[in-house]
Amino acid sequence: MKIFVKAKANARVDLVTKIDETNFEVKTKELPINNRANLAIIELLAEYFDLPKTNIQIVSGLGSKHKVMEINQ
Repeated sequence: MKIFVKAKANARVDLVTKIDETNFEVKTKELPINNRANLAIIELLAEYFDLPKTNIQIVSGLGSKHKVMEINQ
């Protein structure tokens, strides 16, 4: 399943908000340095979907706020 994520790094809280079936907003406290924010986003989505982190990948948007993620269930 592919989802579209609007990422917000350096936020005050770690939070996943579902906008609709395929669009999510993910806020993380991590800074966007050395891929730390991307790893935190994967971890937050893994907790949200109750899946291992290895089942979630960033398909596109590695350095962007708007990301396409692949979730394997």
